[in-house]
Amino acid sequence: MKLILGKRTVEGRTRNVSRGGLCAELAEPLPVGSDLDVEMVLVFEDDVRSEALRLPGRVVWCTTVDDSNQVGIAFRPLDAQRLRFLTLFLSYLDDARLERRARNDNIDDRFR
Repeated sequence: MKLILGKRTVEGRTRNVSRGGLCAELAEPLPVGSDLDVEMVLVFEDDVRSEALRLPGRVVWCTTVDDSNQVGIAFRPLDAQRLRFLTLFLSYLDDARLERRARNDNIDDRFR
């Protein structure tokens, strides 16, 4: 995942994502209130990647956790096309999560 703040780009890892926004783990903190663009890609088997989905956002919180920073980003209003792409993106993530769970469906493992 990339965050684009004007001419500056910050790379990080998405911790979770929903229709409203996401939580990202970054090496550096970002100022609350910063407007930015979020660029996310799906990574498939064999490291095949989707086209980037670019969405407008705003930093709503930032906190230091251990040696990194967790940043909460709210998506700005999306047009109909971007909303459809985000919905498709999220449905793929949900399907992948359910598939992983089905492969490893041992109730004891869920509580370890």
